[in-house]
Amino acid sequence: MSNNYKPFEDEKKIVTDFKDRMTYTDYLHLNEVLDCQKPLTDEHDEMLFITVHHVSELWMKQILHEIKSATVDIHNGRLPESFKKLARVSQVQNQLKNVWDVLATLTPADYLQFRDQLGNSSGFQSYQNRLLEFYFGYKTPHILKIYAHDEKILTMLQEAYNAPSLYDEAIRTLAKRGFAIDEEILNRDITAKYEANDSVKEAWKAVYREPEKYFDLYELAEELVDIEDLFQQWRFRHMKTVERIIGFKMGTGGSGGVSYLKKVLDQYFFPELWQLRTEL
Repeated sequence: MSNNYKPFEDEKKIVTDFKDRMTYTDYLHLNEVLDCQKPLTDEHDEMLFITVHHVSELWMKQILHEIKSATVDIHNGRLPESFKKLARVSQVQNQLKNVWDVLATLTPADYLQFRDQLGNSSGFQSYQNRLLEFYFGYKTPHILKIYAHDEKILTMLQEAYNAPSLYDEAIRTLAKRGFAIDEEILNRDITAKYEANDSVKEAWKAVYREPEKYFDLYELAEELVDIEDLFQQWRFRHMKTVERIIGFKMGTGGSGGVSYLKKVLDQYFFPELWQLRTEL
């Protein structure tokens, strides 16, 4: 340690007059954020339930921020720039998945103490989760009807519904690089749910057979596989956490609960990237 070191000297230089200065609390709007957790009961565990869902929605907001930007990058041929964002999505997804481990500390008896106060609210109604599905290419028109009562949310969903998905842009990139992609896929109705196509599968197979030649496309494919893998892990942890807490009861808001969550485990955003593995 330097002989010139003076204990607490740096601390003495810390600004203490914040009258006209932005603080940490100001920058983060921290008071507003921390004021959002408002339990409806005096039950101790309701705070955990609210916090877990707030954290999840914040992480989904970050994923949407990255995915929308990465999609633009891919459209414009900036694959290296997209990789950082897609890799970040995977890291955020790990955080999103792990939040269920915290909620799993809630026992059935704990949850019953405040469940009736939730009314018709349900995680099924998370519009950010629907936005993620749309930006990944899983589009179903009936979802828009759920949010018809809220013009702001409906507008966001319609924008995502009518925009090319992340996977649409990845497939168009394959075509730009000379791979023979069926015109019906390149000119498809992007508001329809994406269905697997043989020409897309064959293109990705060619990439995987010569990864050195098509390394950027190979990396793009693996980034997409990472995202879908983690999305399904998140869905699985969600399903098992709900089963652990309420079993096979109907979910709040009339949702199917575990039965619905099990069904969506069979959904794929990027099907050919999974199919080709059997055929390599």
